Amino acid sequence: MGGGREVEPAERGATRIADRVVAKIASRAAREALSGTAAAHHEPPHASVVVHEGSARVRVSLELDYPADVGARCRAVRGRVVERVRGLAGMEVPEVVITVERLHSPHSDRGDGERVR
Repeated sequence: MGGGREVEPAERGATRIADRVVAKIASRAAREALSGTAAAHHEPPHASVVVHEGSARVRVSLELDYPADVGARCRAVRGRVVERVRGLAGMEVPEVVITVERLHSPHSDRGDGERVR
C-alpha cells in the first residue's frame, strides 16, 4: 500500500458475524444459565438467530426439570443470552423467545413403565 496515508476506521471495511456463530453464543449462554439445574438426560439448549442491522433476534428451545420455577429459569436464560451476545458479538438483542420443549419430572423419569396419576 505505502504512501503513509492512514486509513480512517470507517473506510477499513466491516466485520460481519454469521448468524450461526451468534446462535452458538446464544446456545452456550443458555447452557451457562441452566448449569447445575439441567440433568444429564436433557437435550442441550438449541438457539436460532436472525441478525439484521447490528441486532440479533434469538429463539432458544430447551428442556427443564419440573417442579421448578419455570418463569425464573426462562428469565435467567434470557438475561444470560442478552449479556453474552452483547459482550461477545457486540449486538443488541431486542428479542429472546424461549420455548420449553419438555419438562422432566422425577416421577416420569422412573423408567419402570409405571404410570403416575
